[in-house]
Amino acid sequence: MKDIVTCLKEIIVNALKKVFGLDIKIEEVIIESPKEKNHGDYSTNIAMRLAKTLHNSPVNIANKLLEGLNDELIEKVEIAGPGFINFFIKKLSLTSTIKEVLTLKENFGKSDIGHKEKIMVEYVSANPTGDLHLGHARGAAYGDALTRILSFTNYDILREYYVNDAGNQINVLAKSLYLRYKEALGQEINVEEIGYQGKDVIKLAKDIALKEKDKYLKIDIDEATNYFKDLGTKLELDKIKKDLNLFRVGFDNYTSERSLYSSHKVLDTLNKLKESGYTYENEGALWLKTTAFGDDKDRVLIKSDGSYTYLLPDLAYHKDKFDRGYNHLVNLFGADHHGYIIRLKAGLKILGYNPDNLEILIIQMVRLIDNGEEVKMSKRTGNAVTIRELCEDIGVDAARYFFLSRPLDSQFDFDLGLARKSSSENPIYYIQYAGARMYSVLEKANEYKINCLDNYNLLTSEKEIELIKVLEEFKKAVSEASINKEVNRLTSYAYKLASHFHTLYNDEKFIVKDESELTLQRLALVKASLIVLKNTLNLLGIEVKKSM
Repeated sequence: MKDIVTCLKEIIVNALKKVFGLDIKIEEVIIESPKEKNHGDYSTNIAMRLAKTLHNSPVNIANKLLEGLNDELIEKVEIAGPGFINFFIKKLSLTSTIKEVLTLKENFGKSDIGHKEKIMVEYVSANPTGDLHLGHARGAAYGDALTRILSFTNYDILREYYVNDAGNQINVLAKSLYLRYKEALGQEINVEEIGYQGKDVIKLAKDIALKEKDKYLKIDIDEATNYFKDLGTKLELDKIKKDLNLFRVGFDNYTSERSLYSSHKVLDTLNKLKESGYTYENEGALWLKTTAFGDDKDRVLIKSDGSYTYLLPDLAYHKDKFDRGYNHLVNLFGADHHGYIIRLKAGLKILGYNPDNLEILIIQMVRLIDNGEEVKMSKRTGNAVTIRELCEDIGVDAARYFFLSRPLDSQFDFDLGLARKSSSENPIYYIQYAGARMYSVLEKANEYKINCLDNYNLLTSEKEIELIKVLEEFKKAVSEASINKEVNRLTSYAYKLASHFHTLYNDEKFIVKDESELTLQRLALVKASLIVLKNTLNLLGIEVKKSM
């Protein structure tokens, strides 16, 4: 079911067509909620915006438009000021939202925006060589919430993690594990040759030595290295998965870089690039003419020593994504990868794919702030602060909320002190406290049977109506978050819903003695508010608290 704002926009678009013969897109119509209640429930400035187009004054346009604004949704329409059109919505139309929420429950807010379009969303994809830090945490929270929202709006989503297990960092990890294995067997090693000094590497090496004895000292070094590559990658990836699971982030598929080589997809991609006519040799290296597609310089595919640059397997990987039947790809890239986008899209164009079907979302940097000072290193390890440490400090809900509360492409300071507070100053506490209050009201009213009523005609106070309008806004908030891929629209919405509920809670009694009908209607409003809050926070991967 469409939200009221969308319905009003359609009414205005149809009226413009009927009265003026003017065709405009629904996105061009702006609807706002007036600050002054006597200015109606909703308002538009469309008459003022079309004054030049229609060669008329906004007031005249608004007055002429009135004849086309008749609809059963609307109680009355007024012209105000220089040409604002104010809409007063029938109370029955507003309060029907409660019935809709109680009927649809967890499906309230769902829509068919996606029409089952297949989208692959790749995020995190951290090298399996260490712990996940803050940059990974922001991308993990955002990617997970985004895929929840896209699925909720009927996109067919695949959540993908690309495992970079073929680069030099994996060779370093394998060598570190091999040296620690030798050390565990009593052999002397040069500790300075160990690239990864983590305790988990030492522990795994000891476990291998205990189980396999000196087996891997007696076999070919290349075979042993491959074994330690596989084992080291699995160790680190398992650790990453464990931390992501703690952070409530999951994936449908893990694609290995090494599998792209073993399945000859990298070689096939290389051959296709050569056949395109956009490669050439210079100084012993193979180059790709990415400048033909907007890059500032051509890029090397194969170095003069015969090794591949990162671009070649990455193009093979994205070719594989498209070949798997996903025509829309979404990648979350760190800010340091911004300059990489043009060459990647150029390569895809050369391979015959539409580069516009690859959408890149840039993750900007986050600074941890505690007591007014930047926190760069973990007090426990002296290394970068990890996802696990952050969650242990402030909790998963707070961590996810703060990461999701800002646009992905904006830098921001993550205030640890604020995130720890158990007060209304802390936005996630404030939101979850609203949920706890909703639960508390319904628990005290367990003797009442809260059914879906035909109408809620007794809910007439200003604060009740405003809360109902906020519930109605959920559909619009979800749609805009999905279309624009802006998860922070839902964190803002959750705060707004909590704020309106707290206001009503402080001003009204929900259980009114000797007024059972009013009580039932108010309890229905509380129940609907809880359902919508749950739906909102579930899309954000945040829990609703039954008590605080």
